Amino acid sequence: MLTDEHRAMELLDRVPFGRVAASIRAMPFVAPARHAVAEGCVLLRLHEDLGYRRLSGGCVMAYCADNFGSADAELWSVQLTGTAEIIDPTPGELELFGIGPQQVDDEPLDPVYMRLVPQFVTVHMLDNSRERRSGHAA
Repeated sequence: MLTDEHRAMELLDRVPFGRVAASIRAMPFVAPARHAVAEGCVLLRLHEDLGYRRLSGGCVMAYCADNFGSADAELWSVQLTGTAEIIDPTPGELELFGIGPQQVDDEPLDPVYMRLVPQFVTVHMLDNSRERRSGHAA
């Protein structure tokens, strides 16, 4: 049986985007992010103007991704909480992200990369098969 950590990483590999959350000067901050799984960590690519350069190294962050917009019968949500640091990704790590968006909020993408080392992992699985059948019933 897979541990939550292994299952979370497997599920994250199925979707490219999620939401990162942190506290900046005691205020909650949530933003979209592109992620890639590498060696038990989650690498994140964010737009510079989202404000993550203001975070100090080793800050605590949460990251959540899901497949809620899919047609899958089994819906899932993964949440990771741990420490994150701004990094300069290796060429191999950059390849994991693929081609990025050209613009974010009508500005050219100016990427910031972070490595999130999960300390707490939560995986939620939802059976969507009955809801789908009842939603299409005449």
